[in-house]
Amino acid sequence: MSLILKSSKTNWKVRPAGSGVKEFARKLGSSSILAQVLLNRGIETVEQARVFLSPKLTDLIEPERMPGVEAAVVRIRQAIERSEPIVVYGDYDVDGITSVAILWHLLTMLGGKVDFYIPHRIDEGYGVNAEAIRQIAETGAKLLVTVDCGITAVEETLLALQLGMDVVVTDHHQPHERLPEAAAIVHPRLDPTYPNPDSAGAMVAFKLAWAVVNSFKNGRRADEPLRNFLLNATTLAAMGTVADVVDLRGENRILTHYGLKALPQSRQPGIRALIESAELDSDTLDSYDIAFRLAPMLNAAGRMGHARLAVELLTCDNELRCMQIARYLKDQNRRRQQCQREIFQQARERIHAMGLDHPDRRTIVLADEGWHTGVIGIVASRILEEYNRPAILINSGNGSGTAQGSGRSIDGFDIHQALSACSQHLLSFGGHRKAAGLRLSPDKIADFAAAFEEHARTCLSEHRAVATIEIDAEYPIDQFGSDTVKELARLEPFGQGNPKPVFATRGVRWIAPPRKVGQRGDHLQLAVTDHTASVRCIGFDMGRLEKKLLESDCFSVAYEVQLDNYRGSDAIQFVLKEIQFE
Repeated sequence: MSLILKSSKTNWKVRPAGSGVKEFARKLGSSSILAQVLLNRGIETVEQARVFLSPKLTDLIEPERMPGVEAAVVRIRQAIERSEPIVVYGDYDVDGITSVAILWHLLTMLGGKVDFYIPHRIDEGYGVNAEAIRQIAETGAKLLVTVDCGITAVEETLLALQLGMDVVVTDHHQPHERLPEAAAIVHPRLDPTYPNPDSAGAMVAFKLAWAVVNSFKNGRRADEPLRNFLLNATTLAAMGTVADVVDLRGENRILTHYGLKALPQSRQPGIRALIESAELDSDTLDSYDIAFRLAPMLNAAGRMGHARLAVELLTCDNELRCMQIARYLKDQNRRRQQCQREIFQQARERIHAMGLDHPDRRTIVLADEGWHTGVIGIVASRILEEYNRPAILINSGNGSGTAQGSGRSIDGFDIHQALSACSQHLLSFGGHRKAAGLRLSPDKIADFAAAFEEHARTCLSEHRAVATIEIDAEYPIDQFGSDTVKELARLEPFGQGNPKPVFATRGVRWIAPPRKVGQRGDHLQLAVTDHTASVRCIGFDMGRLEKKLLESDCFSVAYEVQLDNYRGSDAIQFVLKEIQFE
């Protein structure tokens, strides 16, 4: 039974100490801390630990097992052999952008006549649209390959067929009851026995590319250029997988682990330019850098302008052009951050004024005609973190006649299913359990918000709008030596399903007074002791707690642990997640 400690902001759910931790650690030849974290992740045998800590590409699921992939390979090869123009149609987020780049690179290498199409986020919205189909057909394209979208494009696929194009759909989003009449549908959820139903769109595209390469082998080893392509494609697939916040266990972990290792050696000038522009060290890149440094820059193209520029970055071989694009994306990302801060502040004020933060509320739905459609999804995530409720933000149309929204959800509440239950108020919707997009008439927003709240009440009848921090274990400070921290780094890549370990230490006091740091004084720096050892701490967005800490004799901390290489020494540092006052 887990112990839940109550806090005014969060509940601390501390995992119980496992009875077999010491024996498991002995078998692994590891610290008890690593053994405890592995047990918390459901890893209970030495063999499971080996697979988890040392993933191998040979453990990936064979691409031919992906539902629909064989028919897709046949049609793609026909298009290449007949010199038929091919268009790869992708979503405008990082998962879609990297998926497009994977297939574009391969089809180009194989001599295909290939182009790509990315819809404009604001003007066209998510997914395949009829006007784009007509434009693509006018170019003479004979095969349309969708990536990270298309599974719900039933009418659009029929239109493509009428205009003389075959369609191959590759997607990972939730299918509707009726499927498109496509030449092939490559989707991990179409076969309930497929081992990795939580594949990202980039994983699906990678598997299709791998299967196409296999089809050219004729029982022999693939040519070196094709082998090198597949190895380089793991970096793109890893970026898409991390950015799309899919479960980073099993096959997704294997691919992401290898893709991160291969990233510093990437031969793609666009990736090198992106890393340099973000001022990152390619030798120490991790999943955090992808999720919070590289992915936002790629996403900025689609959020603030047109994502086609990001695809150009990942498909261009001109180093100067790549650097120009990367720097532009960095500037666009700064604009996005400013816009995000403004909308978030407006949303918080409105939540308080409307009473949407009342404990009885289950959801938050807000709309404004001035909110940037490309940013509202990120703000919905921030609202979710702040209030621990499913959140949907909507651009109410600005006179266009159609409102567009983006939603994010908590564990245990399927937002795609919720939108389906409220679909009588919507023009369209799509997504998955944790994130979704929607379109509706502006005059339906109030009715939709009421229906969404009512549906949530049936699903979250016992929900308390208080976030929970999952804590792997409680330890005194002296248990964290540099060797143990380096050992914990083997748990990378971190993400959904494999969060970075969080620990807690009770009854600490500060020995170096807390002080605000950062350009706006948002962050907090201090040093603490629990009488076993002392350690430096950084608390991001905790500057507001400076005075309370100065007045407190004793408190408890929940934290992630890392090595800080400041001034060339590996000093241990706690990254504070929460402070609990006695």
